[in-house]
Amino acid sequence: MAKGKSWHEEDAFWEIGAPVLFARRQLSEAPAEVDRIISLLDLRPGAYILDLCCGVGRHALELARRGFMVTGTDRTLAYLERAEGQAKAEELEAEFVQEDMRKFCRPDTFSAVINLYTSFGYFEDPEEDRRVGRNVYKSLKPGGVFLMDMMGKEVLARIFQERVWREEDGILILEERKLSPGWDRIEARWIIYQDDRRRELRFSTRLYSAVELASLLQECGFTDIDLFGDLGGGPYDHNAKRLVAVARK
Repeated sequence: MAKGKSWHEEDAFWEIGAPVLFARRQLSEAPAEVDRIISLLDLRPGAYILDLCCGVGRHALELARRGFMVTGTDRTLAYLERAEGQAKAEELEAEFVQEDMRKFCRPDTFSAVINLYTSFGYFEDPEEDRRVGRNVYKSLKPGGVFLMDMMGKEVLARIFQERVWREEDGILILEERKLSPGWDRIEARWIIYQDDRRRELRFSTRLYSAVELASLLQECGFTDIDLFGDLGGGPYDHNAKRLVAVARK
């Protein structure tokens, strides 16, 4: 890692992790996930949607296929180039912008903003999370909606494993996880074996409980906040799979 840079600011991290983050399984699940998002948010074709931290565009592209006006933002140029290439190949109308989520803001522009797959809580200073939330609030039209999907503390407490291994598309991933005192962050190490090559990634993200996430959204200006246990709108209870927040401006 370059001196002075955090893990999420390193292109190498995202390039090495791409085959794991965007394996065939994750890509194939995007259409069904978009079905749930459209239903949960009651989106209408033609609505202007921001996919914040869009990665290679698996959800942004699917939304564009459904007739939505889509902007995807990400800090990793290689991901955006892949998304743009797919959009051009399919002749889809979609915009992809390279920008840090702490800086991107287009006041009163979007009907909905989505932030999926725990693409939040990267930063050491919690004020930077609030900065992201305030930018989203400003970027939404009046009545616009912000959807966040992450691993909530309550879900993690039920399923936590310190070490686990899995295989995706012939790639072996060994994961080691450590919780900080007070459960404010989770530290992770991935050892990736691919084509007889070993690579290692380390990263850390802030953890939110349902109450903590709702409080952050309220601090950013949102007043109408619902919490769910999955993108299908299931309850956030002892069977929840994810922490999904839907906040309206």
